[in-house]
Amino acid sequence: MNVQSNKMSGKAAVFGQIEALLPELEAIYLDLHRNPELSMQEVRTAGIAADWLEKYGYEVHRNIGKTGVVGLLKNGEGPCILLRADMDGLPVKEKTGLDYASQATGTDRFGQAVSIMHACAHDMHVTWLMAAARLLAESRKQWRGTVMAVFQPAEEIGAGAAAMLGDGMVKKFPKPDVCLGQHLIPLPAGQIGYRPGVAMSAADSWEVKMVGRGAHGSMPQNSVDPVVMASATVMRLQTVVSREVAMADNAVVTVGTLQSGFNENVIPDEALLRLNIRTFKDTVRSRVLASVKRIIEAEATASGAPKMPEIREISKFPLTVNDEAAMAKTMAAMGSYFGEARLTEMEPLSGSEDFGLFGTAWNVPSVFWWVGGTDPEKFAAGMAGGEPIPVNHSPFFAPVLHPTLKTGVETILAAAYAWLD
Repeated sequence: MNVQSNKMSGKAAVFGQIEALLPELEAIYLDLHRNPELSMQEVRTAGIAADWLEKYGYEVHRNIGKTGVVGLLKNGEGPCILLRADMDGLPVKEKTGLDYASQATGTDRFGQAVSIMHACAHDMHVTWLMAAARLLAESRKQWRGTVMAVFQPAEEIGAGAAAMLGDGMVKKFPKPDVCLGQHLIPLPAGQIGYRPGVAMSAADSWEVKMVGRGAHGSMPQNSVDPVVMASATVMRLQTVVSREVAMADNAVVTVGTLQSGFNENVIPDEALLRLNIRTFKDTVRSRVLASVKRIIEAEATASGAPKMPEIREISKFPLTVNDEAAMAKTMAAMGSYFGEARLTEMEPLSGSEDFGLFGTAWNVPSVFWWVGGTDPEKFAAGMAGGEPIPVNHSPFFAPVLHPTLKTGVETILAAAYAWLD
């Protein structure tokens, strides 16, 4: 009884150290926010994370899946837990007006010159895990087992987890007992969201080249206009969800790119679409993908296209599924620390994640939860019909630093201690 009591009091002391770390964590976060890197280009960010892990006694493995980092901290016999943070930024021009706003630019995976922003809070995720990794290293008397800290590239394009696993993670590293991950979303800062079972949608992204026949703008009769073809396709795709998906099911079809031509009096010879499809059931996914393909090809046929469209998969995300027993255990620990009032059971989110691939590869439970980062007053006003709340991927997305920085570190520690002996 005495030993257990000492352990509990020791862990409480570890949580108490977070406050003193906040100035250092804020400096790390601001630096990462000012210097975002695109998917599979996270060289600087990975270096910062790897150097930090080495400083605190982790066995560090760099360049896993190109830019990924894995740190192992072995502390006697006991469970192994995988803690994951994603690192990549987005091709978005920041418009927050913050004095630490990103001015970074680069070249994206399509060869386009773009602005870069941490519009999905991966800078916060990296900072959280760095802090938690340090505190776990400094509190080894409070636990036994192995901590595997994973800094993952390319979550935004669904390629990072697969790349790390393809680089031999399952053979190179110990099998975890559980995979733990979290993500910042527009909930009130300090709140934690969770969802047992299916938590986030599957997602498929395609690039479609529609082939027409170019001509002078004054002689459309000599053309097969790909602009009209692509426009008709975009409009017809809106009927997939409204007319082919049952009301009780959910799906989203989004066309995020429509490009064609360069001059007002030249009918081009091709158009480019990039589209994203999100679903929560395998049966719905199959049906929606088939419908999207049917419409793309049918519009080309209707336009008299000289060639069928070229369809290429550019990313694919699995369903994010939380193991119910593992989530209950993790949330019980968080409820004990934070109090039940700060935990919110949510509906499944239509966003997507590749985090679940780690648990699938090792055939172990996954637990993924959400941390709020929106000013509570602004959140309440937005929900009451006031100014809309900037969401992830918005150029105006800007989490409040406090208590967001502290809460994210606390959630990782609470989850880690729930699983480590």
